[in-house]
Amino acid sequence: MLKKFFRNLLIIGVILPLCLSCQKKEASVSVRQPSAKANVNDRLTIGFSIDTLAIERWQRDMDVFINKAKEMGADVIVQNAGNNIEEQNRQLMYLLERNVDAVVVLPKDAASITESVQKLRAKGIPVISYDRLTLNADINLYLTIDSKKVGEQMALEMLRHTDGVNWYLILGPEEDYNMTLIKDGIDRMIKDSQVRINHIFYTDGWNYDLSYQEMVRILKSDTFPDAIICGNDAVAASVIDAINRYYPDTHIPVCGQDADISACQYIIQGKQEFTIYKPIIQLAELAAKCAVKLARQDEVTNSGYRSSYIENGFGRIPTIWLDPTYVDKYNLDKVIIESGFHSAASVYKN
Repeated sequence: MLKKFFRNLLIIGVILPLCLSCQKKEASVSVRQPSAKANVNDRLTIGFSIDTLAIERWQRDMDVFINKAKEMGADVIVQNAGNNIEEQNRQLMYLLERNVDAVVVLPKDAASITESVQKLRAKGIPVISYDRLTLNADINLYLTIDSKKVGEQMALEMLRHTDGVNWYLILGPEEDYNMTLIKDGIDRMIKDSQVRINHIFYTDGWNYDLSYQEMVRILKSDTFPDAIICGNDAVAASVIDAINRYYPDTHIPVCGQDADISACQYIIQGKQEFTIYKPIIQLAELAAKCAVKLARQDEVTNSGYRSSYIENGFGRIPTIWLDPTYVDKYNLDKVIIESGFHSAASVYKN
């Protein structure tokens, strides 16, 4: 069996090796070992622990995931932590008590659920870290959009949209590891330019009142901003609100990510320069497929996407990367509308 597995690893890019040594601090990525392999017709139960459903993006991810899991013969128990670290840990323990067949987790804090994940893994329950990397824990698989590329695209396109050198970053929560990767991508693209990052603000709990207040503070500061890069499109919307209130006749280039409907409308209206579209439908469907396969002890492949390993503090975690796409008013119809992500009626309703 192992010979066949490793042969497949070399041939088709399987990224979940069995039996790596924990003593060497390698990630143990062997899948759950039930007493008998689940029959393909058996109904599975997948737990999905998510930090919040208050963001438009996550609502869509969840709907797609549930539909795909049901299509593959799995029920989904959704646990919404409401942006509370302690609640997310309690909910993970509830999924442990329910003896679910696999867990997918989108952590509020990258390092806050280590103990809970280890308890799940000790019981033989495979764990997938979804979109945000879980640190210091023996997760089986990390599925994500490449956030470093998100940051690179943000910086590259902003360089094309402004000659100004005074940039500000209004990102999401600092404990969201994707914000670290985005910043790394931005830094890489501007290192040889004249751009200065005057200040980085981390929006605690994705509280958009805080990002609005920060933008007001920036507008009243001594250094007027030439560009604002935001952690997501909802943060960008709060920034645009502040600009419209205090400097309605001044255009400041603003960008975000997620291609929220409001961001797409702002792009058409000229209020937001661009957004970074993330293929969340593909990501959510892939997560559902991988969760079901791990629960059934089936091989998990990279499904044609890039795959590699990432160090999470516990070991080298198998990772599948999906690529983001820059979206402005020139390619919005093709990327957003033709793909069915948003309808033309909703984007152009105003």
